[in-house]
Amino acid sequence: MGILMGAQLSAETIFIAGDSTAQTYKEDRYPQTGWGQMLPCGLTGDAKVENRAMGGRSTKSFIAEGRWDKIMADVKPSDVVLIQFGHNDASQNKPERYAPAATLYRDNLLRMVWETKGHGATPILITPVTRRSFGPDSKTKADFAAWSAVVRDIAATTGTQLIDLEASSRGWVDGKGVEGSKALFLHYPAGRWPGFKDGIDDDTHFSELGARGVANLIAADLARTGLPVAAKVAKDRPDLSRATPLGKMGCR
Repeated sequence: MGILMGAQLSAETIFIAGDSTAQTYKEDRYPQTGWGQMLPCGLTGDAKVENRAMGGRSTKSFIAEGRWDKIMADVKPSDVVLIQFGHNDASQNKPERYAPAATLYRDNLLRMVWETKGHGATPILITPVTRRSFGPDSKTKADFAAWSAVVRDIAATTGTQLIDLEASSRGWVDGKGVEGSKALFLHYPAGRWPGFKDGIDDDTHFSELGARGVANLIAADLARTGLPVAAKVAKDRPDLSRATPLGKMGCR
């Protein structure tokens, strides 16, 4: 974990800057769910979450579309900004998204870190969440290893808090196994859900259970940061550790 420099103020709003793995979905997309919309289910009642994550965005397009500037216009001292990108930055076939890890991605993340700190808020960098991508050894692969390495390096060199979600989510998915982990992602036959009439086999985006589980990993790491935001994490998080789907995106 990085080390927060300077005075620690009370945690207020938690902003999320990220992509489709974190975004909030409407009910007609159920069971597709983002971890950002599930995160409040693991926080105390007075916690406020502003989920600004949006599907298909990389650091490059998130900034180009003015989404980052909008967060900076709204953020206040003592707020927290969770920053998770990488999946779309790696899209070499989509120039509007592509941000090479060692250059543009690094520059964009550094901008996000320093601008957040400049507003008196606290950035928390998050490595890209895993995909259901298994290697020959039946263990998940680090599909975005170069981008994750940059996140870790920036956290260390700038004294910024780090949530190594790539590492924790890979271990979590590995624990479910090749077949068991399908329940965490979007694997449904045709006709099962109105939003996916033709069926779907998607190893990137989360089901309700998957989103709850990833949110639980992030909540657990937030609780260990030693930052004021840690006090916003509920000690017991049954809504995020369900073994069976609730059938909706709400907490309970």
